[in-house]
Amino acid sequence: MEEGIGTPPQALFDAMDAHIGERAASGVFLDGGGLYGTEDAVNFVVRQGQVTRVDGPYAEAKEVVGGWAIMQYDTLEEAVADQQEFAELHAKHWPEVTVIATLRQISTGPEAPGD
Repeated sequence: MEEGIGTPPQALFDAMDAHIGERAASGVFLDGGGLYGTEDAVNFVVRQGQVTRVDGPYAEAKEVVGGWAIMQYDTLEEAVADQQEFAELHAKHWPEVTVIATLRQISTGPEAPGD
């Protein structure tokens, strides 16, 4: 999500409440939440065996992670279709914003997805 673009419209909050509520009721939505901006973020950068701390806000940050959700689907196809619906809610209710909605599988070990 773009950093510093303001608060999402109430229509998006309402649509997301319904969207998440339906998934929570069906057992698909396991956990999730929104994240504040980078104004008070702290990054720890590991580079060549050294750790440095970098405090926000980050002038170079144009996009930030705005929230997260842990969902459980029976198939990858169901997950992809639901992620598309999630993105479409943003396009409909907040069309002036740029949002990248990323779908990733949770690793439970060293094996690759589908192993």
